[in-house]
Amino acid sequence: MYIILCLFLSLIGLPLLWMLKRIFFPYLWQDIRFFFRAIGYARKIEQAVKSCPSFGMLDMFLKQVSIRPNQTFILYQDQSYTYKEIDLKSNQAAWALSHYAKLKKGDCVAIFLGNEPAYIWLWLALAKLGCPMACMNYNIRSKSFLHCFKCCGAKVLITAPELKTAVEEVMPDLVKDGVQVFYLSRDSPTDGVLSLLDKVEAASEGPVPETYRSGCTVKSPALYIYTSGTTGLPKAAVINQGRLLISSSLSTLAGVSCNDVLYITLPLYHSAGLMIGVRGCIQQGATCVLRNKFSASQFWDDCRKYNVTAFQYIGEILRYLCNTPKKHNDKEHQVRLALGNGLRIDVWKEFINRFGDIHIYEFYAATEGNSFFFNYTRKEGAIGRCNRFLRRMRPFELIKYDVEKDEPVRDAAGHCIRVVRGETGLLISEITITNPFTGYAGEESQTEKKRLRNVFKKGDLYFNSGDLLMIDKQGFVFFQDRVGDTFRWKGENVATTEVADIVGMTEFIDEANVYGVPVPYHEGRIGMAAIKLKHGQSFDGEALYQKVADYLPNYARPRFVRLQDFIEVTGTYKQRKVELVKEGFNPASVKDPLYFLDETEKRYKPLDSHIYNVILEKKLKL
Repeated sequence: MYIILCLFLSLIGLPLLWMLKRIFFPYLWQDIRFFFRAIGYARKIEQAVKSCPSFGMLDMFLKQVSIRPNQTFILYQDQSYTYKEIDLKSNQAAWALSHYAKLKKGDCVAIFLGNEPAYIWLWLALAKLGCPMACMNYNIRSKSFLHCFKCCGAKVLITAPELKTAVEEVMPDLVKDGVQVFYLSRDSPTDGVLSLLDKVEAASEGPVPETYRSGCTVKSPALYIYTSGTTGLPKAAVINQGRLLISSSLSTLAGVSCNDVLYITLPLYHSAGLMIGVRGCIQQGATCVLRNKFSASQFWDDCRKYNVTAFQYIGEILRYLCNTPKKHNDKEHQVRLALGNGLRIDVWKEFINRFGDIHIYEFYAATEGNSFFFNYTRKEGAIGRCNRFLRRMRPFELIKYDVEKDEPVRDAAGHCIRVVRGETGLLISEITITNPFTGYAGEESQTEKKRLRNVFKKGDLYFNSGDLLMIDKQGFVFFQDRVGDTFRWKGENVATTEVADIVGMTEFIDEANVYGVPVPYHEGRIGMAAIKLKHGQSFDGEALYQKVADYLPNYARPRFVRLQDFIEVTGTYKQRKVELVKEGFNPASVKDPLYFLDETEKRYKPLDSHIYNVILEKKLKL
């Protein structure tokens, strides 16, 4: 009788447990599985470093060269390169740079190039010499260019002849500072600039001895990735060898394998394209397809041409693809997964319905940050999940934030206040030995501004992400907004103070207040400037256009201008932006004069209801 009773209870118990799990813990197994996969990856890296303190990204690449020398590593246009061919080319580049640039371990080299195979073999060449690489945005010019170059301490610049106008503009400053400049070509059209490609082709393919990079550890700088913030000019985030090692975790967790072909249209000067994309391929021994610039019209043709199975995205890319004319072969491809961030829920659904059941893995991470979220459940609209497993690996909190004062809210004791589930809060993550924040090159004051001290108790230390998130009752994390003076447009962070400085240089402008405004059916926010004219001056749309075109990349140029009699400030003399953002650029509701940047006419012209409606109807490209 006892045995029969036990059998009966077991029969009803198992289904009951399954039902209770479904009701109260529907994502438990997925949470556990993700935790063990993440821990397994971290331990594998940790064990490799313990056995060899100098172990780094280069060792992972050389391992793939030994395992699969003849497998295709890079596809670019009609060119194909195996792992072995890229290894030999990077050897040649290392020997050429060692001889002609006199590089030695620790010397920083700035790369000012678009997406092409040379970007990767130059990166590997510098790694073989123990030299960190500064990844400069090829859109920057003049003041921003010099700032980015100098803050990383580079003494060598490698660029492309197509960018010679930008280089020649700053050449006198570079010459004055004793900088060596190389064009990636067989000859040079600029006085004082050497050619590099001919020297690489003439160099030895022999391996570079490990002694050239001896002494490099997980704490040694590997890359400088530039990120815009609330402080004006771009800051060079220090990416050490240890961080570079773990950067491939996202592509690994998404399931990228050695059989995958990953399509990368994101710029390699960004951490996503280089650290997650290319580095992820190296980790798994996969193939990467490089494109110099994203093209919505050619995206799927490329996927079919190269047999692409995975691609990287930012939200704008999927929106552009959804906006292309529908074709009968929209679902004829081999793409099985997409990895990226910034995807709106409506675009997510539309993309899947139109192009097939592609597994989309949304994530959240910052170049210099020490926290991340990964949407392993593929919940539409979420950037990840919050659970106790993740909090053990990467301790974080969401705290109350005063948007108007632009600072965290603190209680009577001076401590920050945690938000409740369902409430928006500022993401902060604890800075520890195992969860560090390495900061910015030559920017100690800017590094300190990203640290929050005495948050919940005296002496604790957290990283201020500058991002507002919300965690719902099921534990899903949703991105809400950015704080401070930064907004995101066309996949790029735009620092409003930097743009305001450029706009304010215009002769007739007394003061400028720059901010980002949302545009229907577009990701991120587009630039807008509220300006005050100098006494007795009038607005000159052509002069302002010329100024922003000369000094700012396209994505950072304010598309809308609002004339104001005075610029409002807070009690601490910070420019007020919140109300301006809310009011936007609708000429029917904004009483101040409004102007629109017309690229075809190369001027700012009056913004009327017709232009406004054309923008809303998506008939005008922004």
